[in-house]
Amino acid sequence: MNLFEKIVTKEEKVSLVGLGYVGMPIAVAFAKKVDVIGFDVNKEKIDLYKSGIDPTKEVGNDVIKNTTVDFTSDESRLKEAKFHIVAVPTPVKEDRTPDLTPVESASRTLGRNLTKGSIVVFESTVYPGVTEDICVPILEEESGLKCGIDFKVGYSPERINPGDQEHRLETIIKVVSGMDEETLDIIAKVYELVVDAGVYRAESIKVAEAAKVIENAQRDINIAFMNELSIIFNKMGIDTKAVLEAAGTKWNFLKFFPGLVGGHCIGVDPYYLTYKAEQMGYHSQIILSGRKINDDMGKYVAESTVKKMIKTNKQINGSRVAIFGVTFKENCPDVRNTKVVDVIKELEEYGVEVKVVDPVADKEDLWREYRINPSNVEEIKDMDAVIFAVPHEEFKAISLEDIKGMYRSTHFDFEAMNEVAAASEQGAEFVGKDSVLIDLKGLFNRNDAENMGYAYWRL
Repeated sequence: MNLFEKIVTKEEKVSLVGLGYVGMPIAVAFAKKVDVIGFDVNKEKIDLYKSGIDPTKEVGNDVIKNTTVDFTSDESRLKEAKFHIVAVPTPVKEDRTPDLTPVESASRTLGRNLTKGSIVVFESTVYPGVTEDICVPILEEESGLKCGIDFKVGYSPERINPGDQEHRLETIIKVVSGMDEETLDIIAKVYELVVDAGVYRAESIKVAEAAKVIENAQRDINIAFMNELSIIFNKMGIDTKAVLEAAGTKWNFLKFFPGLVGGHCIGVDPYYLTYKAEQMGYHSQIILSGRKINDDMGKYVAESTVKKMIKTNKQINGSRVAIFGVTFKENCPDVRNTKVVDVIKELEEYGVEVKVVDPVADKEDLWREYRINPSNVEEIKDMDAVIFAVPHEEFKAISLEDIKGMYRSTHFDFEAMNEVAAASEQGAEFVGKDSVLIDLKGLFNRNDAENMGYAYWRL
C-alpha cells in the first residue's frame, strides 16, 4: 500500500501545522474522512479548540465541538503522522520584504519530528523557490533525513477566503504540486478526499508557488485601479459607485470596487513576488505602483474625512470620530494588517479622538496588535463624524435614522432652518449639515443620506 491508501484505511495520520484561519478549516475537513492531528504552538488557541470554541469563526463552535481533530500543542505528536500540511502565515516586515520566520520555524518544528516515508505539503503563500530552496534544507538539517529519499515535499496554495461561507476549501479547485510524479499523485488523491471541486495538478512546485502569488497580485492591481478612479472622480464631483454600476452593464467589465486593502493575502503577497523579482535584477513597475496606491488609501480616507469636517466648520483638534469596523474585511474577526488602523493613526495625528465599534473583531488580537479597545454602539454619542469602514452584516441593521443620535447636538442657522422646512415638506427628517457621514463601502443610499442633510462622502 502507498501512503494515500494507508491514510484512507487510517493506518497513517494527517497532521496540520498551524491552526489559524486557513489551517483549522483544513484540519476539520480532513477529520471527516481520516485521522488528523492538529498542531499549533499557541497553547491558548489549542485550549479554545479543545473547549469547543472557534476563535476564527470560520467553521463555528458546534463544528469544533463535534470534530475528531486531535488538537495539540505538543510537537512530538507530529511523529504520529506521515502526511504533513504546513499552513502558517507569511507576513511582511516593516520594510515590506518577506518575513519567512513563521514558515522557517514551522519547518524546524516539523523537521525535529519528521519520520521516514513522510510527505510534507506547504500551503503558505511564498515566492517561487521557497519550498525547495529554504524549507527543504531546514527539514533535512533538523531531521537528518534526505529529501527525495527519506521524505518527499509538495506545495498546494491555500485559497480559503476568510469570512466567506460560499468559497470554501471544498468548493474551490485546489492547485497541487509535488517534487516528482509519484508524490504529486499521492498529494492529489489526498486532497481529492475533501475538495469536491477537484484538484489541478501543476507541473512543478515553483509553478504552483507562482500561481498563488499572482492570484492576489492581480486582485491587488485591479483594486488599485478602482481606488485611483475613486480619487479622480471625487475631484470631479462624480460618484464612483454610480460610474461603476453604469460601466458594469458591459459583459466584460471586471467588477472590482475601491476600498482599503489589508489582511494577510492581497496586501502582502505582491511584495513576495516583487522581492524575488528584485533579487533577479528586475524592478516591478505595475505591481509596486498598485501597492503604493492601496497602501496610501488609509491616509487618503483620513484626509478626506478631515476636509469634510473642515467644510462643516468643525474644530479638528479635539474633535471626536467614530469608526464602525476595524477588521481587514467584512464578517471576519481577523485584524491582521487591517488598513482601518491607518485611518485611525492618521486621524489621531490631527488631534482627533477616535472611538471604534466592531462586534466581529477579535478583541484580544485588537488590543495586542494595536492597543485598541472597541466601544459598544450605545457608547457612541457626541461625535463630529461617523465612518463606516467595514460592511459587517451587523451594521446593515443600522439605519440613517439610527445614526442621527450619534452626533453632537446641531445648532442651526436660519439657512439651515429653511433647509429643515424644505426637507420636511418632502417627508425627510433633517439632521443638520454638520453631521459628517463617511461611508467607505456604500452601505447607505447616497441620495437618502444627502436628502436627510448628512454631509456624506464615500470612495
